[in-house]
Formats: sequence, structure tokens, C-alpha cells
Amino acid sequence: MKKILLTSTGFENRNIENKFLELLNKEPEKAKVLFIITAAIDIGAVKILSKCADDLLNCGIKEENITVYNMHKAIKEEELQKFDAIYVCGGTTKYLVERMYEVNFKEVVNKFINNGGIYIGVSAGTVATSGKYENNLEFIKNKIDVHCEKGSKNGVIVNEDAIDLTDNQAIYINDKEMVIFE
Repeated sequence: MKKILLTSTGFENRNIENKFLELLNKEPEKAKVLFIITAAIDIGAVKILSKCADDLLNCGIKEENITVYNMHKAIKEEELQKFDAIYVCGGTTKYLVERMYEVNFKEVVNKFINNGGIYIGVSAGTVATSGKYENNLEFIKNKIDVHCEKGSKNGVIVNEDAIDLTDNQAIYINDKEMVIFE
């Protein structure tokens, strides 16, 4: 079953953190997370990386169970399957999408998700999954904008061209539906 959680600001909203813990379906201290920092190529995004790491640590993931990955080389499918979740941080979406394409990340991440792995997108990590950029991960056809003042309506997503997420909203995608929630 697909378990995709797309956010503007990670687990800033406790309901989003709780959804992650529900999807994890194991004790957080036993979970292993691949922490992707690739999009953080400017000082603003680099400053936010510690907040993203704190999202994982504060919900009980052990520091030694978090592996940093920067997409300088391809990750093999069998290596990715060692993780329970992938947390993709924000920054420059265009650069992130280009790196994902160069290392053929789309293929291995789709297998990871189809085998029950969780994908968590934060800001650029969310936009990179949508129809906003060519060579995106194609988790969702809609174009997504993050950090919006006014968000799209909470509930099941039905044929919207664009989705606007506030910093308190997230999109949860499983095999049956896509839902915006706060």
C-alpha cells in the first residue's frame, strides 16, 4: 500500500507527525529513515535542515537510524529497502528534480513505496512529486505549491489543476485516494 505524506513544513503540525507515526506501524526508535538533503543548496534551506532533522528526532527516531543522502550517486533498490521511510527536505525544487532524474531515483523510490515504504516530502520534496516540473516523481499529477497563505480545501482531492498547501496542511496519498488534511 502506498504511504505518501506531502507537506510544506514537515511535522510542524502535530497531526502530520501523528499521521507519520500511524503509517510507520512500528516503534519509532526501531525505524530507519533516509534523510535527503539534496535540495538545500542555498543558505536559507541549509538553515532549515536542523529543523527537519528535529522532526524525526522529536517523534522518536534514533539519530543512529537516520542516514543522510545527497544524491551524488544512485542508490540501489536493495539499499533503499533497508529503510522504513524517506524524508526529503526542502530547498531548490528544480535542482532536486534534476538530481532525482540523473540518479534514476524515480524507479527505485516507486519500488520502495510499492513495498510499503513511506515517502515524506517537505517543501521542495513535496513539489518534486507533482506535475509542476518535468521529470518529477509523478506521485500526483496536480501541480502543488507550498507555503501558501490560503490553502486548498481539506478533504479528498478530486480533479484539481493545482493544490495550494499552507504550512499546517499535508496531503496523504494511499492506493485509494489523496486527502488534504490539517
